[in-house]
Amino acid sequence: MNTIALSGTPRTAIGTKDAAQLRREKRVPCVLYGGKETIHFSVEASALRKLIFTPEVNGVELHIDGHKALAIVQDKQFHPTTDQVLHVDFLELDENKEAVAHLSLRLKGQPTGVRAGGTMVNPKRKLRVKGLPKHIPGHLELDVTELDINASVRVADLSFEGLTVLDRPEDVVVAVKAPRKKEDPAAAKDAKDAKAAKK
Repeated sequence: MNTIALSGTPRTAIGTKDAAQLRREKRVPCVLYGGKETIHFSVEASALRKLIFTPEVNGVELHIDGHKALAIVQDKQFHPTTDQVLHVDFLELDENKEAVAHLSLRLKGQPTGVRAGGTMVNPKRKLRVKGLPKHIPGHLELDVTELDINASVRVADLSFEGLTVLDRPEDVVVAVKAPRKKEDPAAAKDAKDAKAAKK
């Protein structure tokens, strides 16, 4: 797991007014849970951008007033009309315990079926996985080069080293659909003429 260092300042007061004041100071209220204790803290908004505005999942090496913890972003709240980050929840990780993460899925290669005229559909762009922190990558990759027309890959077909995929086994991840048949203009005209003749 890639890690990003982040420094936080403990919050001495917890509440709506305190949170609003922090945001005016361009800081974001945060909470760290999952460890021995829940810690409320704040970080500079600018320091969060490289962590929040990315499809990658990164580990966070948090430093909060002498407390050091490895964590991942568990939840984040945004302003309804802007991209301002209002609050972030961090989940503390134990290097020896499995954690759950939602990872984006990147497809590699052009499917054989697409080269033959088919259309690729990718209904699942993220997968929920479980594994030790050291096995959780920033994203997942799937080679679809050999995928032919009318073929699909389901969750049950997937295998990633050190990870268990938690989505439903029957869910389709990616598929190649057959191209739509073009109607023969002559046949269409004959059918129209035959229909008119019956009137």
